Amino acid sequence: MTTQSTLQQIAAILTQRKLTLATAESCTGGLISHLITNMAGSSAYYVGGVVAYSYDAKERLLGVHHGTLYDHGAVSREVAIEMAHGARR
Repeated sequence: MTTQSTLQQIAAILTQRKLTLATAESCTGGLISHLITNMAGSSAYYVGGVVAYSYDAKERLLGVHHGTLYDHGAVSREVAIEMAHGARR
């Protein structure tokens, strides 16, 4: 399955269910947001995103706990979960 067809499927599900999407990215540097917004009509379901690369940005913009970053590292499941919660807020 190509990235484009995956994005089309996600778009269809979000639109059909009247759901929205927000992203929190780090190492991807905004690539996910770019791919989503590159699709016509994405403004109907895509709210926006945060690219937080530094520890400070993750803490300030997404509410990631300082201890989580230092105990588990920026590229960890624990930090990703806290980033997702921050994006949802």
